[in-house]
Amino acid sequence: MKFMKLGSRPDTFYTTEAVRSVSSEISSDLIVQVKGSRYMLHKFPLLSKCLRLQRLCSEFRDSSQPQIVQLPDFPGGVEAFELCAKFCYGITITLSAFNIVSARCAAEYLQMTEDVEKGNLIYKLEVFFNSCILNGWKDSIVTLQTTKSYHLWSEDLGITSRCIEAIASRVLSHPSKVNLSHSYSRRGRDDLSSCNGTENQSQRHRPTSKGWWGEDIAELSIDLYWRTIVAIKSGGKVPSKLIGDALKIYASRWLPNISKDGTVMKYSASADPDSDSVVEITSKHRLLLESIVSLLPAEKGAVSSSFLLKLLKAANIFKASSSSKMDLARRVGIQLEEATVNDLLIPSLSYTNDTLYDVDIVMIILEQFMLQGQSPPTTPPRIKGSFEKRRSRSAENVDFEFQESRRSSSASHSSKLRVAKLVDGYLQEIARDVNLPLSKIIALAETVPDFARLDHDDLYRAIDIYLKAHPDLSKSERKRLCRILDCKKLSVEACMHAAQNELLPLRVVVQVLFFEQARAAMAGGQVTELPSNIKALLATHNVDPSRPLAPLSSTTTVTAEDQWSISGLKSPKSRLSTLRMKLAEDDDLEENDIHSDGIGRSSKLKALCSIPTRPKRMFSKLWSINRSASEKN
Repeated sequence: MKFMKLGSRPDTFYTTEAVRSVSSEISSDLIVQVKGSRYMLHKFPLLSKCLRLQRLCSEFRDSSQPQIVQLPDFPGGVEAFELCAKFCYGITITLSAFNIVSARCAAEYLQMTEDVEKGNLIYKLEVFFNSCILNGWKDSIVTLQTTKSYHLWSEDLGITSRCIEAIASRVLSHPSKVNLSHSYSRRGRDDLSSCNGTENQSQRHRPTSKGWWGEDIAELSIDLYWRTIVAIKSGGKVPSKLIGDALKIYASRWLPNISKDGTVMKYSASADPDSDSVVEITSKHRLLLESIVSLLPAEKGAVSSSFLLKLLKAANIFKASSSSKMDLARRVGIQLEEATVNDLLIPSLSYTNDTLYDVDIVMIILEQFMLQGQSPPTTPPRIKGSFEKRRSRSAENVDFEFQESRRSSSASHSSKLRVAKLVDGYLQEIARDVNLPLSKIIALAETVPDFARLDHDDLYRAIDIYLKAHPDLSKSERKRLCRILDCKKLSVEACMHAAQNELLPLRVVVQVLFFEQARAAMAGGQVTELPSNIKALLATHNVDPSRPLAPLSSTTTVTAEDQWSISGLKSPKSRLSTLRMKLAEDDDLEENDIHSDGIGRSSKLKALCSIPTRPKRMFSKLWSINRSASEKN
């Protein structure tokens, strides 16, 4: 850091009974009171350089008594006043980035201008500020930090704006051209060097990275940081990724840690959330968060989805504005495929519902994601032309644009596949919430398009978890929930579990049993061709029984209580017993449910099931074929 010394006389100030005086053979004729402190000084050295003191003393008529001057609103306090007084006496003073702002404001208050005396303090301070402070990286940052204590004075004198411009110009310069010290927050305090001296050569030529400035400016207060980042972004030379990295450093430096359940780690556990101190801290963090959100680059990928979702969690806790939340949700939706299930578990702190997680904001994120990516043309446009052997430049450009379009489509399709897995994993987590309404989990599941789910194993697991956590669901509600499940996309393991799942509606169990048997008959190689009636039924559901489904997979860690047990499902007898149990269960549940016409629903169901006996015959025929084939072998 740079410093400057002014004056040559030794320090002769001393304190006696709380009064500061100067050792001199001449008695004091001027008493200056600055914020409770009293100085016994002399008129001649001070009035010769301070125009304000000249005007105040000119109003005093009695010259026989020491004149008393009150300076209650003096900027910088007693330290800054004493520095100016020592300059008037010619006593040596040392100026640096730590005290130049207070000295400059004090000199402006005392009107120590060139009109009073050539080479006055204001002139010397401006020369040092422009030639040394603004040309130093650390000096500019430290000086900018000290302007907080003299906000109005610093703004009027242009100190704040000039420091911000100097910092931005250093960032916009290539690191190899910045021959000043940097990364001071990591290295600690640098050795002081004079304004005309040289800095440590090892520090000057130290290798630098592109984002070396992010951690250094993270020490600034949010208002100064906001203005500095805006100045850096307006230069247009710094990549948005580096801007995002700098914002992440700043957020981790000033925002409190947030746990999964939404509690703020840095707050005291015993603190009253309604106390004035907590309210003040929350308001401060809200302002900081909203400022960071307003600085986020518009480009996709400038910051990670994980960081955006952490900001969204903080926005819920600190009750940030709805515009900030929607902006974050929009940004997350653009790059949702990068997120994880834990990232999406945003605590719900709303008083209108009792759910553990904010499902509504996740729905908004999903809707924003689904708006991305329009399908490009599947074939390149035809070019009419002559029978030239060599392809024209325009034809090559068209093919190139087509390939880029297909690549974009492929990326969009793959991202939707990843998001489908993400959503199913998220559904498994929120399904454990006993206060989660059925409508929300259904709406969330239906947001994913059908083609994005290659298999429905994870979705089935989420349904199973929800049914276990909500045992009071009515039969109609269970049917409504299971409508989102496609039994044709269940793996063998999932089918074996669903076949004995007593929480599923009867219709779902029958479908699972049928498609499992049909697929097993073809995949086992025991029959060369399915009966025509089964093939016709499979064709109505667009099922190819010879195609094996994807293996069971999951995006989340499943607890032991949610693991599937498939013991006892190897024989058709267990499937038949499960089906009989389901039929008996439906009879028990509906025996008292009578319509207005007096006919019970159970009797209607039995009548309906007794008419089309073909499914039973198909099952028995299929099992008999399997048995006969095994006996021949």
